[in-house]
Amino acid sequence: MFSSAIKLFNLAGFDIKLDPSWFLIAGLISWGLATQYFPVTLPHLNEAAYFILAIIAMLGFFGSLLLHEMAHSVVARNYGVQITGITLFLFGGVAELENEVPSAKAEFWVAIAGPLMSIALGAGFWIASVLMHNFLGVGPLVVVLAYLATINIVIAIFNMVPAFPLDGGRVLRAYLWSRNGDVLRATRTTTRSGTVFGYGLTILGVFALFQGAPAAGVWYMLIGFFVIAAARSAYQNQLMETTFKGKTVAAVMSRDPVVVPPEITLAEFVNQVMLKYHVSFAPVVSNGVLIGAIDKEVLAAVNRENWANTHVGDVFAGLDVAAIVAPDMTVANLFKRIAETGTRKFLVVRDHRLLGVVTLADLLGQLYAADHANRRKVR
Repeated sequence: MFSSAIKLFNLAGFDIKLDPSWFLIAGLISWGLATQYFPVTLPHLNEAAYFILAIIAMLGFFGSLLLHEMAHSVVARNYGVQITGITLFLFGGVAELENEVPSAKAEFWVAIAGPLMSIALGAGFWIASVLMHNFLGVGPLVVVLAYLATINIVIAIFNMVPAFPLDGGRVLRAYLWSRNGDVLRATRTTTRSGTVFGYGLTILGVFALFQGAPAAGVWYMLIGFFVIAAARSAYQNQLMETTFKGKTVAAVMSRDPVVVPPEITLAEFVNQVMLKYHVSFAPVVSNGVLIGAIDKEVLAAVNRENWANTHVGDVFAGLDVAAIVAPDMTVANLFKRIAETGTRKFLVVRDHRLLGVVTLADLLGQLYAADHANRRKVR
């Protein structure tokens, strides 16, 4: 998701990264504070002072977001969840979890840690602003501290909306998970609330556009689209995790696949294999030895009028290391192979013997079936 993120430093074992989109939101926040917020609250300062205060407040805001995500990450690590890093980006910050939390209890404490940190920061900034006000009166530092106190409370309240993948949605998922023992069912229910919330923000953005507030309207719509996409992605990830947890390639492959010898013509391959068995891919085996594969892409490279006198052995694709997998490979690692290589069809081989084939279409079909079953349970 954040392939272009820049690593800034390592904090408590977590890589802190900055996505290029952060510069846009950092600039917008600084501009808004410098041209609107601080001129209203501190009307007697000059323009340079406003921009300096705006940059300080903006950095304090993102520092607060970083601590919010750090709280999530530290608690998650204590429950055995691997964190690849924390990235600041257009919509704030996100802790990148390598694997899902192991239990409803862990989900609750990981989720609630962020809002609790924001509340603690808000209280701390508010106390500091009150003390500074009592000693120095109203001044730039007091106003910045008051702003940071307010924004941290807003962050806590917004994140506690019970809409997945917001923290409140994760707390709700933890409750549903503990009640019915079905994490996938709980995830589907809470991602529905996330989708509804996202559409609500989008509609609010449309209203803002018609009321003459284009900047606010676009912002609400962007956040809405992000929440909708994140909710759907979270459900798909959980669906994959639940469906294929602990499974190896051997458990999902198609055994005894249709194979073809190199001697047959392409016309025979089409008529006797592709059309008869409804496949678009077949391993090529000669005298019991796997030598390659042929699919519709290879077929498409040969003119149709030459199919009758062109043999499979003349055009088949040789064995590709990326397309060969062992039966004991986990499905999770298979998905990583698909993402890294773009390969969608795999030969399952042990000791040079073909055991089966597995394709991305097969995996997606199993996900569809699991999703359909889960939808019925939710209803």
